[in-house]
Amino acid sequence: MESLKLNIHQIQRNNINALHAVSVQTFKETFEKQNTEENMERYLKEQLSQNQIKKEFSDKNSAFYFAYSKDTLVGYLKLNFNEAQREAVLDGKAFEIERIYILKVFQGRGFGSQLFDKALELGKARGYQLMWLGVWELNYNALEFYKRKGLEPFGSHVFQLGKDRQTDILMQLRF
Repeated sequence: MESLKLNIHQIQRNNINALHAVSVQTFKETFEKQNTEENMERYLKEQLSQNQIKKEFSDKNSAFYFAYSKDTLVGYLKLNFNEAQREAVLDGKAFEIERIYILKVFQGRGFGSQLFDKALELGKARGYQLMWLGVWELNYNALEFYKRKGLEPFGSHVFQLGKDRQTDILMQLRF
């Protein structure tokens, strides 16, 4: 299927409700089949609540971007720089892709690659040559995607989903 070019732009404060909605929807689509309802509900309440999204949005070292195909929202991206990063890794020389999600109905059209490329472009514009992210060890599609993009594993950390301690593989890319 031919990929349409995405329109990717930074999210403005007046779009926080839409950001919250797409954050919850994409997280559920990605993880609810492999996790308990209780753990999902707890995570969404504690880590993806509207107040939490507002707090993250207010951090000057984080940036959120919406991805549109024509006029339709298809996904979003969250980047962390400096102290906003969830882990102190790679000697502080890298930036973090914390979230990169495409709505399920739009997956398989090359949109994830375009959003990933935009993340690298934004990192380069800030002077970075190294990027990292964490991906759940059981998210095989994402692991394969990042391997195709040239990322290499360099460690792991715990991702707390409700009461479940899960393992994220930390991956990096020098560009």
